Amino acid sequence: MTDPAFEAHDHHACIVDGVAAVERACVARGLQLTQTRKRVLEILLSEHKAMGAYEILDVLRAEGLGSQPPVAYRALEFLTKHGFAHRIERLNAFIACSHFGDAHAPVFLICRRCNSVAESRSDVAKSEIGRIAKGAGFVIERTVREAEGLCPKCVEAA
Repeated sequence: MTDPAFEAHDHHACIVDGVAAVERACVARGLQLTQTRKRVLEILLSEHKAMGAYEILDVLRAEGLGSQPPVAYRALEFLTKHGFAHRIERLNAFIACSHFGDAHAPVFLICRRCNSVAESRSDVAKSEIGRIAKGAGFVIERTVREAEGLCPKCVEAA
């Protein structure tokens, strides 16, 4: 099955649905989704590509929402802290969570050619690292799993 991030689709629907889900979660959790936080989320949802803080800041600056790095970093910190976005370690960049609302350990598939990023879910407890941790009496709180390669579109073009 091809991941939706690797298929042509309506990004507007991603933005509308993603923002609505985050707004509902913020209300339920008593969190404040400021205009800047919401806009950063929309920027991340606009494409299935990881974006660096400075790329996001360039968009915010052009829209008059802030010109200093702390503006973007504070919004990204809020979004990642509450599970609305993820940091892609390998790229030092961020992507909106595509499985928001599901308790999951994300796995990122990063296309080295077009820079698309697909997020999939995994069950850490059933994975090799989960079995090793359990055997050692270790409780995993966070995992980062990233794979770099070629997406289906780039494989076909090669």
